Amino acid sequence: MFGVSTPKMVAAANNADCLGTLALADLTAEKSVELIRETKKLTDKHFAANIFVHKIPEITDSLKLKFIKTKQFIEQLATENNLKVSLPNLEEIKLNSYHEQIDVIIDENCKILSFTFGNLDDKSIRKLKENGVTLIGTCTSVEEALALEKSGIDIICVQGIEAGGHRGSFEAENIPKIGGLSLLSQVYDSVKVPLIYAGGIYNDKTLKASKELGAQGFQVGSILLASQESALQPFEKERLKNVNEKEILLTKSFSGRYARGIENTFIRTLDNSEYILPYPYQNKLTNELRKVAKAMNNLDFVNIWVGQSIHNYSEFLTEEILKKLIQDCE
Repeated sequence: MFGVSTPKMVAAANNADCLGTLALADLTAEKSVELIRETKKLTDKHFAANIFVHKIPEITDSLKLKFIKTKQFIEQLATENNLKVSLPNLEEIKLNSYHEQIDVIIDENCKILSFTFGNLDDKSIRKLKENGVTLIGTCTSVEEALALEKSGIDIICVQGIEAGGHRGSFEAENIPKIGGLSLLSQVYDSVKVPLIYAGGIYNDKTLKASKELGAQGFQVGSILLASQESALQPFEKERLKNVNEKEILLTKSFSGRYARGIENTFIRTLDNSEYILPYPYQNKLTNELRKVAKAMNNLDFVNIWVGQSIHNYSEFLTEEILKKLIQDCE
């Protein structure tokens, strides 16, 4: 949960005898090292690191022109809504390949790596396995699950369409839209590696349902959004208390890849428009806008990613939330 989870949340999950996951997304090697070491100070248990393994689109004349138009449109939209932003030009954007993070994972002795948006290349898989790293890939279809298994990935996380945040689909455009439990059952029948299920788990019943269909591990995110360790601001946590099912949708407006979150002015304006660049360009372009909006407690221009299982978003400690989930299941 990049932007929501923190080293404190990772350590707290470990304290609950769960596997905490440190979101590194597409950060630089330097920033990745910083966060890993910060987390190590808080827990002496192994935790997973999570990275994005997306493809970076080639910069063409068409992309350059679309970038300029999108930048101008978003800046104008921000001005109309009393937000002063200065968005970066295309040449000012620095993009990072996941390959530089692979060396960081090995050098910092991280023994569990999960990833999303695609599959690692064969060379990286061999390198990581030679250094004793357990690999967890994300699938949103049976086809993706088979590809992960064939390439030697140790564990597959099956992400249901219900899940909050970004879709883990290999392709950014034509994402599979199969329901999570239907997908889990089919993946279980199709592969032999252990499965983790993610999407819609918020209580003992939803967890047990995924266990019945073959999941051996369970990944939760949205239930921790309002926790004390969450990086969400108080005004964002307050928004969760009033959300309804009609407001939770898939959108590419903020990042250029489909993600599930709460609808607002920015999403309504950008969705189905010509002003959405491919990931990661849209994500980098809107980053400053989101920062400014967050500083001003402006809900209409921040992304609050959340899954479809609406519930009472607990403001307790992460450790308490997870221990209660486990206790209820037992």
